[in-house]
Amino acid sequence: MGCYLFEITAMETREAPPAHLLVKVESFSLLGTCGIDEYETTEFVAGDYKWRLIIYFNGKNCEYVSVSLAMADTSSLPANWEVNVVFNIFLYNQISGNYLSSPGRTRCFLETKSEWGISKFISKKIMSDPSNGYLVNDNIVFGAEVVVVKKDPIIECVSLNNINIHYKHDFKISDFSKLNERCFSEQFIAGGQKWKIILDPKGSGTGTDIHVSIFLNHLGLERVQACFTLATINDPNKGFIVNDCCLLIMDIHTYLGSRSLQWD
Repeated sequence: MGCYLFEITAMETREAPPAHLLVKVESFSLLGTCGIDEYETTEFVAGDYKWRLIIYFNGKNCEYVSVSLAMADTSSLPANWEVNVVFNIFLYNQISGNYLSSPGRTRCFLETKSEWGISKFISKKIMSDPSNGYLVNDNIVFGAEVVVVKKDPIIECVSLNNINIHYKHDFKISDFSKLNERCFSEQFIAGGQKWKIILDPKGSGTGTDIHVSIFLNHLGLERVQACFTLATINDPNKGFIVNDCCLLIMDIHTYLGSRSLQWD
């Protein structure tokens, strides 16, 4: 069936060791002397499946080491089986104590495609230089981590009907110049949902001490925010503050929708 190889453009570094396999290859230089071009690790289990890491010391390109992940035992799997996994291959840095890792890739393992690999995992020149920390005292350590992607998603379908319903709510604030803290409107209903208007005279976030902040607070998870500069909101010539009273008029547009756990 062969190995299906792909290339990666960049490697990652992490502190945590791989979760499923570490394999130390001692007397690495003797592999070439003995004519050993590849090595298959012992079986390991991840996601209820058995796997092997295969290291191709001469790779598809003699300047690189190639690695692959293969399913080790598929005899008990049903016909037309399919296993989707995200896997990483690791190389231990014996100087820094961290791991060079291939970025996670999702691959589909099938009866006719049960081995996936990386054609250019690491160049032999970089790996063989002891100062890089990978091959030290003729020893090198590889690793693997496999996460099986289970096919049991929660399916949700959101349907928005093209019905735009407009609501307006007034919020009158007296003694505006004396406000030091947030003030809240009474709770009101719009679009079948509960809301409140919040005014923060000192501003919020990047608008602190610069703007007055106004929030439309859905009494659930979402909110809508608008801001006005203090210079504008306190300008009686523009009619925003009259007799130390501010009237906020909030226009709300809602769209009717429905949600289901399936779609056609």
